[in-house]
Amino acid sequence: MSLPDLAGFLLTGVLSGLLAGLFGVGGGVIVVPALILLFGHLGLGGGWISHLAVGSSLAAIVGTGGASALAHHRRGGVRWDLVLGLAPGIVLGAGVGALVAGALPEFWLKRAFAVFLAYVGLRMLAPPRRHAHGPMPGRLGLAVVGGGIGALSALVGIGGGTLTVPFLGARGLGMRQAVGTSAACGLPIALAGALGFLLVGWGREGLPPWSTGFVYWPAVALVLVASIPSAPWGARLAHALPVQGLRRAFGLLLLAMALYLALG
Repeated sequence: MSLPDLAGFLLTGVLSGLLAGLFGVGGGVIVVPALILLFGHLGLGGGWISHLAVGSSLAAIVGTGGASALAHHRRGGVRWDLVLGLAPGIVLGAGVGALVAGALPEFWLKRAFAVFLAYVGLRMLAPPRRHAHGPMPGRLGLAVVGGGIGALSALVGIGGGTLTVPFLGARGLGMRQAVGTSAACGLPIALAGALGFLLVGWGREGLPPWSTGFVYWPAVALVLVASIPSAPWGARLAHALPVQGLRRAFGLLLLAMALYLALG
């Protein structure tokens, strides 16, 4: 790996940490498309570039998600009763999402992620909306919701914050607890999803050295090294910069990336 390539992986980690702290979106939104471009440039993964990017993103989220969940827990921002209610469905759903991704051709997995990027980009551009608060589901309902969040999150390589936070907010949780609880839910998503991608990719032809299934460990390590310290910087910038204007610019960037992945 050349010095510019090394810098590319580190920059991916820095950007994912900054954006997570600045906008509250999961790092996978930036890590997956960046890894797709980097793996393509390096000629890694053969016909499994998107699978390798999603699996490696989930493995990196295990580290960043764990650190984030611990930080929120120390500030009393995690509703562990809700995490425990969502977790069984999350784990099962993430496993199913990994199995579905393993069965999808490269073409369709890349375009599934492009659709998700477009969804997140449009949400970034839309003005905030106030919703009437609905009741929190019971144990079975939480497990079903967790299954949907886990499946979609594992399929596209994210920690689930873009899905979990709106759900919890619509059930009356304040933003602080919604974000903290979502961060804690990201850990089982990442663990189950990364393990699923590791298993469904086991023994596939064309995968690079230093990979286990669809997880490429050098990328995971470099993204982690850069993303964990950069997330607090993003949180500080959120209090010093015009976040709404940056949010719209980021939304446009995500839409451009979605178009590129869909047509590339």
